[in-house]
Amino acid sequence: MSKLKLINQEDLKDWVKEIFQKNSFKMVDVSSKKETFRRALASGKIYVGKDVFELIKDKNMPKGDPVALAEVAAVLGVKKTSELVPLCHPLPIDHTATKIIMNEEDNSLEVFCVVSAIAKTGVEMEAIMGVNAALTTIYDLSKIVNPNLKIDNVKLLIKEGGKSGVWKNPDGLPDFLENII
Repeated sequence: MSKLKLINQEDLKDWVKEIFQKNSFKMVDVSSKKETFRRALASGKIYVGKDVFELIKDKNMPKGDPVALAEVAAVLGVKKTSELVPLCHPLPIDHTATKIIMNEEDNSLEVFCVVSAIAKTGVEMEAIMGVNAALTTIYDLSKIVNPNLKIDNVKLLIKEGGKSGVWKNPDGLPDFLENII
C-alpha cells in the first residue's frame, strides 16, 4: 500500500491532458465533407528469381497459382484496410480490380490495384493495401521454392477526387498508363 500515490484534482487534469492531447493519434474528422467520387491506383513489384518465375509461368508452383490467389488476396486487402491501418476510415468500396504483369527481363511480377468509391475521404490506402496483400501472397506461395524474394517499390501512382482533384506520382507513370490517364 505504500506505493499508492494520492493525487489531487489538478494532477488528474494534467494527466488527462497529457494522455488525450500530447501523444494521441486522431482519425481525421470527415463528418463535414461531401461524398465525391474517389479513385486510386497503386503498384508494387516482387522479384522471384528465374526458377520461381518459370514455375509460375508454367503453372507448376507447388502450392498453386500465385497470380490467381494474389488477385483474390488484393480484394481482401482492399476490403480489410480499415481493420489493419488504425486511422483509416472504413469505406464503402464500389470497385476494385487487380492486374499482375509478369516481367521476364528481371524475373518479377508487378501488381497494379485500382480502387474506387463514393466517399468523404480517399481510397489511396485501400489501393496500397491491395497491392501489399497481392505481393505478400505471391511471396507466401513462392518461398517454398526460393526464400530469397524481394518486395519493392510499393507506391501510389494516381489518386483522384475530393478537393485536390487528380494527383499523379511525380516519378512518372508506367508507359502503358501514360496515354490512358
